[in-house]
Formats: sequence, structure tokens, C-alpha cells
Amino acid sequence: MPSQYSDAHRHLLEKLLHGQSPLRAASEVIPRRDPQEPIPLSFSQEQVWLHAQLTPEVPVYNEPVTIHHHGDLNVPTLERSFNEILRRHEAWRTFFTIVDGEPRQNVQPEVSVSLPVIDLRHFSEEHRESAALNIATEDAQKPINLAQAPLFRAKLIRFQDKEYRLYLSLSHIIFDGVAIYRIFLPELAKLYSAQVGRRTPLLPEIKVQFPDYSCWQRKSWRPGSFAEHQSYWHRQLNDVPVLDLPSDYPRRALQTFRGSMYPFALCPRLTHAARSLSRSEGVTLFQTLLAVFAALLCRYSGQEDLPIGSVTAGRDLPETKNLLGYFLNTVVLRIDLSNDPPFRDLLRSVQNLTLEALEHDSVPFGMLIQDLNVSRDLSRNPLIQVMFSLEPPMPDLDSSWHLTQMDVDTGATKYDLYLELDERRDSILARFHYSTDLFHPATIARMAEHWMTLIDEATSDSSLRVSQLPMLADKERAQLVIEWNQTKSQEAAPKQESQGIATVFDIQCARTPDSVALSEGEKHLSFRQLHERTNRVAHYLKKLGARKGIRVALYLERSIDTAPVLLSILKTGASYVPLDLSNPIDRIAFMLKDSDPVVLISQQKLLSDLPVRGITTVNLDADWPKIAREPAENVTSDVRPEDPAYVLYTSGSSGRPKGVEG
Repeated sequence: MPSQYSDAHRHLLEKLLHGQSPLRAASEVIPRRDPQEPIPLSFSQEQVWLHAQLTPEVPVYNEPVTIHHHGDLNVPTLERSFNEILRRHEAWRTFFTIVDGEPRQNVQPEVSVSLPVIDLRHFSEEHRESAALNIATEDAQKPINLAQAPLFRAKLIRFQDKEYRLYLSLSHIIFDGVAIYRIFLPELAKLYSAQVGRRTPLLPEIKVQFPDYSCWQRKSWRPGSFAEHQSYWHRQLNDVPVLDLPSDYPRRALQTFRGSMYPFALCPRLTHAARSLSRSEGVTLFQTLLAVFAALLCRYSGQEDLPIGSVTAGRDLPETKNLLGYFLNTVVLRIDLSNDPPFRDLLRSVQNLTLEALEHDSVPFGMLIQDLNVSRDLSRNPLIQVMFSLEPPMPDLDSSWHLTQMDVDTGATKYDLYLELDERRDSILARFHYSTDLFHPATIARMAEHWMTLIDEATSDSSLRVSQLPMLADKERAQLVIEWNQTKSQEAAPKQESQGIATVFDIQCARTPDSVALSEGEKHLSFRQLHERTNRVAHYLKKLGARKGIRVALYLERSIDTAPVLLSILKTGASYVPLDLSNPIDRIAFMLKDSDPVVLISQQKLLSDLPVRGITTVNLDADWPKIAREPAENVTSDVRPEDPAYVLYTSGSSGRPKGVEG
């Protein structure tokens, strides 16, 4: 055992090498199951299955994998090799059903795949990449039916005469990163090479299957099995705070799991610097990069007590080393940055914390949530909102084969933010998965730049305190310190008349007409489309009497259609009166009478509830064909910046609600 490791580190490595588990005695082996007995889900699978039942239409646990092959490829031989893997591993022939109210695994006796080739050679070289990515992305974003094997889809695409990619969309319930990197791809390469060379492949014997492991795990568990480890997590996670990052959009009351992906990479220089610091400090690369990530989150959130999720391999039993299946377990790393520690001290703290977490990672995450009696909040995940992981390095393979996981976006995310890393020989591939309900793409791109800048600074001088580590790139620092600080030139410039919101909006639309202005799910409006829609509504409202000094009431559900309506009112010079859908009808009736609007704008399904007698109504659903015939040119009005834009009503807690202009 290398001498640079601490006693705790050596103890942990010995524990993992000898495959110890709190569920198993030293002499016990995992037995083959009785073929007639029902197969329960493993503890890890159970979490995936439950989540899939809650959001069956969202591909939260779809995982895309891309296998690259350079050189001549015999497609029938590749098919036979793939199908031999399916024969060897029951996990990839498994599907799930409900028996007596409980989910159960079922193993299909035989599953085979065919790999028809999608040939893109007729595309221009510049369009092949986007065409293939569109095909793979569309496939990855389709839900996978857990009740029908196989729980994956495969598409083989030919780019050039000697370049192919095998795109896989898999349910996470049957595989993990270790299985793909260390088992699936090496077996596929060995099987293919052996069949091409008419040799017998040298593959490890599979003595037990994943369903055997699931049966053994469930039978072996008993109250008190994890007592020592549960006590640790109770101490560690007592009163754990919520990591609340500043977001671009307000958090929804109900989590949608809609997400996107931002891929980037650490260059060879930064990768080498991170590895060098890890060696000199006697820590792992994972611990170094996690410590920098914690520093980033601390700077962004202002919090010093940070719960960050990660995953452990869950393969500490020898029988699991060569099995395809889902063994991962989630752990919560509660990182303490109080008293603004030097980065070197933070690194040591993260090292000790991760070693302790590995010592106690046998407690299934779902069981931990139950033990801690975590209160459920439908707007966020229990215990952790941010995740961090580092995939193991790729094994040495024939150079014609390699694998990537950073190119296809499923359009979903399990967490607010997830930094996923993939270690390669000379670089580190990275991707942020993020909630599009919370963050704008530009925010995530900036966050990636800040993280890489912190790596550069921390590896250059690890004695600096976390608050002293520069986070801004040179260009961003110059913009903040120099460009935005040119007060003299601003003072010397002639004073310009203030511009109203509508004027500023028109200027922006002229500058960036084709840029996305609004997004809601799959619906998007460019600035040109938003501008035209706003003007059509404004012309229509002017015909109904909207003008300066007049009020227009709004009773609308929030959607992509709300913004052009608000802007159109401001363009006419009128002020808007927003009516909250959650308010009692009596309160709404009072506000309508008190504000005396010339027009009320609403929707078909809402109008029937409103006291609108004597008020002209605009039904956005039924009246839109008439509105769409209005001109798209700008509306002329004499509105000025100091004119009222809205009327808001007080709560009325001390009497009647009072309208306040702003």
C-alpha cells in the first residue's frame, strides 16, 4: 500500500479490495436464486423505478451513450457480439412489472437486437454531425417503457467509409457508468475482435447475475444491518441546510425536471495542474475537483455549509465486478467552508469527508431519506439539489474503439445542477446538467468559466483562502473593472432624454430580431415575433379605447402569451391592472369597480367566473383571429417614462384594498 496514504485511506482501500459489506459475513457468497421465486428490485433500482412512476413522460433516467468505431466494420459481426453480451448479462434482458402491488424484475429468456445502418455519407461533411446528433437526441428524449424488454434502444450510424457510431439510449435502471466503461465496451470490443479473427474470446465467467444480487441483498437486510452507518449519517446530516443557488427564474411550486446540458472540457494544461496538485497533496483528482466546485458554490450562494450529492460505485463485492447492472448509491457530502479556509485546508477537509462517506456508503439513499424523516418539498429534491461525479478513466482498448457520454441531451435533469466529469488521458470532459426552469444557458456557461478559473488559481497557489481565489476570467475582469467603470466618459456625454420601456423594447428588437426573446417548454418567440405580436395587440387595444390615462385589467394564466399583452398595454400609453387568479371573486370585483378599466383581457376558460358587466372584454382565445389581422408596425402614442405603468392593490389587511400607481 503506497506510503503517502493516511491510515484511514489505507484502511478504506483494504476494505474495498477485500469486498467487505455490512450485509455479508467474510465466508458468505452470493447464491444463485431459485428460478421460481419473484425477483425484487435492488435498493438502488427502487429509487429509479419510483421516480419513473412519478414522471413517466419525462426521460429523467434515460442515459445516452455513444460508441465510436474507426476502421472497417462488419455489421453482422457487431450484431452477434452485442447479442452475446445480452445472452451473458440478465440485467439487459430485464423488464419490470407489478406483482401483488410490488415492483418485480422479470428476465426475458432471450433478447436480440438488429443494427440497421443509417448511412449519412450522402450528407456534406459539415451536416453529418448535426444530422446524427438530431437522430440520437430525438431517440434519447423518448421515454423508455420499463415494462417491456429491452430497456434500451440502439442506432448505428455510418459517417464515412471507415467511421461508425453506435448511439445507445438506456434506462439507468439496468446500467451505471462502471458497467459501460469497464464491462460493456471492453466485452463488445473483445467479442467483435475474436469473432472477426475466428478466435474464442477470453471473457470472465459470470457466476451470479444481477437479479441474484437483488434477491440476496433484500434477503440479507434486517433491522440493525446498517446501524453503525445510519448513526453516522444521522450525525452528519442533522439539520442539513438547503443549498439555494441564485437563479435566473423563480422556483416553480412543482418540479418539472425539464433540463438541458452544457458540455465543455478542461484543457490539457488545467488537467495536468489538477493532477499535479492532487499528487503533491496526497489526494485524489475527484477530491481536488470537488473542493474547487465547493468553492464555486460557496461564492455563488454565500453559504458556508454546503450539501453536495455524489455517487459511489456500490461494487464492493467481488461477484459484482463483472456484472452489468445498476449498483450506484447516492451519498451526501456536507462540506464546511466556515472561517474562509485556505484552499489547501479545504482540500484536506474534503478528503476526510469523502473517505468517511465511502466508509458508510452502504446505507441506500432511499432508506436514508426515510430514516431522517425528510419533509417532502415538491419544488426540489430531498437533501440534495446539486450533484458532482467523476467517471473512471477509460480502460485500455483497441484504438479503433472509444466511448463518449457528453454529446446527446435528453432535455431532462434530476437536479437543479449536476457537474458530471469524464477523465481522459490528456483532458477532462465535463458537462453541466441544469434545470431550465431555474437557469439561463448563459448563466451556466459563465459558471463553467468561473469553475475553470478557480481550478487555475487554486492549483497555482493552494495557500490562498477561498475568498481570495480569483474567479473572473481576464476578459470578464476587464469588463467589470475597466469597461463598466468609465464614469468620466459618461459624465462628458450629452445628457439624453430618458426612454420608456416600450421604446427600449423596440430598440432591442431591432438589434437582435432573430434571437430568442421568450421560451416556455418547446415554445419559443424571437424578438421579431414578439415585436409583431405586441404591436398587433396594441393596435387592437387602441381601437377599444386604450390610451394614456386609461387602465386595462389583466386576468390571465402565466404563459409565453402574457409578455406581449403587457408590452402592448404600455405601448398604448395605458396602465395595466393585474388580477391574481388565486384571489376571491369578491376582491376581484372590487378591484374592477375601483380601477374602472376600459378593457379586461382574459381567456375563454376564465371569463365565465368574472363579474364583467359593463366592461369591454378581450378573449385572447376567441378574439385572436381578429387581433392577428391588425398591422405589425409600431403603435404611435405620446407615452412618457414618467407616466404610470400599472396599478397594484394592497392586501387590504387593515381595511379595503387600495390601488397604488407605479
